[in-house]
Amino acid sequence: MKNIKADFRTVATSEWEIGAIYAYDIIHNGSQDLTPYRHHTKESLIKQLSRFTLSNDGKRPMTLNAMRCMPMEQLKRILAALNRSNNLGDITGIRASDLPDSDILTYSFPCQDLSIAGYWHHNTGGIDPDADNRSSLLWQISRILGEYQEIQRDLPRFLLMENVSEILSKKNMGNFRKWCDVLEGMGYVNQVYTLDARGFGVPQMRVRTYMLSVLAENFSEKEKVRKYFDENNLQEKQEGATFRTSLDGYLKLDYSNRDYREEAICSTPNYTVSREKIYNDNLKLAEDGRILENCARTVTTKQDRNPNSGIVAYRNDQLTSWNHHYRNLTPRECFLLMGFDEEDFNALKRNNFSVGRGGRMLSDAKLIRLAGNSIVVPVLEALFRQVEDLNELIG
Repeated sequence: MKNIKADFRTVATSEWEIGAIYAYDIIHNGSQDLTPYRHHTKESLIKQLSRFTLSNDGKRPMTLNAMRCMPMEQLKRILAALNRSNNLGDITGIRASDLPDSDILTYSFPCQDLSIAGYWHHNTGGIDPDADNRSSLLWQISRILGEYQEIQRDLPRFLLMENVSEILSKKNMGNFRKWCDVLEGMGYVNQVYTLDARGFGVPQMRVRTYMLSVLAENFSEKEKVRKYFDENNLQEKQEGATFRTSLDGYLKLDYSNRDYREEAICSTPNYTVSREKIYNDNLKLAEDGRILENCARTVTTKQDRNPNSGIVAYRNDQLTSWNHHYRNLTPRECFLLMGFDEEDFNALKRNNFSVGRGGRMLSDAKLIRLAGNSIVVPVLEALFRQVEDLNELIG
């Protein structure tokens, strides 16, 4: 929204994973001032934080004992991040009456039970309303919108959904249509797009599905919205676009830069038997400072895995005195491949404080997970430009 110079204000957020909460706050609100929290004791901080269901890994709720083991500075920074972003925490605990008036509601629910990888873990519920899994959190949005109607509040004019393209698979399509029907019954016109990051100037093979829903109050408005989407179909425009064909500027191969060098060393694994397989199986994006591929594969939540987004090979052993053969993408490169500005990542690095026993607010592994769970920024820019157009069109 800032990038497209939109006139906007974020009035509330919903997130339970503490790394994502902190990173969002730093990127969008700047460095924290902990002065207002200086009089807190550990118990008073825990009392404040225990009002929220929080998670350290995005999978399981954090226990009170786990919270008590955290350093006070970490607790203060999490509480400051919650307050500065008006983060209301776990979506299951949010009611429509808790939400400030707003024009746009965005939602992106966990993909584990939708994705192909989910089959390996026997997650077959998809987005079935009765599945009681993480992906079925989609239906919390239905509950909240229903509560808007019950208390006679105006529904948000725009809804924006993002998830993996498997939401349109044969397994999930029936329930996805149910969801579309729910929104249409409330008066929304839905436009579904499946978009590739490469069509929006980012050299990453990342395909995701989006749905922009527009509340139209009468037949005339509905026709205007449908006509707009017919004439401004992002998916059709993407198919005719020239995909970006260079990783230049995204891969940080100048190891005379101290930050890039240190980050590369930290992303260089020991060359074990399993890493040899990673080396042989995955795209070699660059070697000895020379870019070899046009784009990376999908940035996932973990790079030291097989398959991954691609590797940078060493032939002349530029970084260490041992023959390690390759490195993975660094956290910085993962953020850049999601369309973030380098200054966004630098802000996180400047504010990545030590918090007890050598740990930091955001480990490299957590930074990579945050990037993999994020949404490609230029794709969002294109979608929010459509929101601005439609807002002007229907008033």
